[in-house]
Amino acid sequence: MPIFPFGDKFSPKKTPPRRAQSLSNLHNLDAEKTRQEFGPDVGPVKLKLGGQEVAFENGMWVQETGPNAASHKEVMKLRRDNQNLSEENNLLKLKIDILLDMLAETSAISHYHETEVKQLKARGKK
Repeated sequence: MPIFPFGDKFSPKKTPPRRAQSLSNLHNLDAEKTRQEFGPDVGPVKLKLGGQEVAFENGMWVQETGPNAASHKEVMKLRRDNQNLSEENNLLKLKIDILLDMLAETSAISHYHETEVKQLKARGKK
């Protein structure tokens, strides 16, 4: 005899699983709209805020319209040129340091050989 005679009331029957419905609205798009949205020829990402338009180019947002659009592109070009020149300058400084080290090593070896020759001449005269 069960302890609780109304035991079935506390364990309700399991509901059958529901069939999942698609949340995607992609099946509603026509072929032209699908190709335009998801095709391989996606143009630059552009954003328009408050009358100014910016585009995402080479990892940076570039202003395309507005009061400072032309000067902004020129500033970005100058910054890129400045970065390239700075890297070239660092490379040339490194090359100069290597050449100075090589010159110091060669001078030390030459000085060592000169003193060795002098010592050998001094021994030869004795």
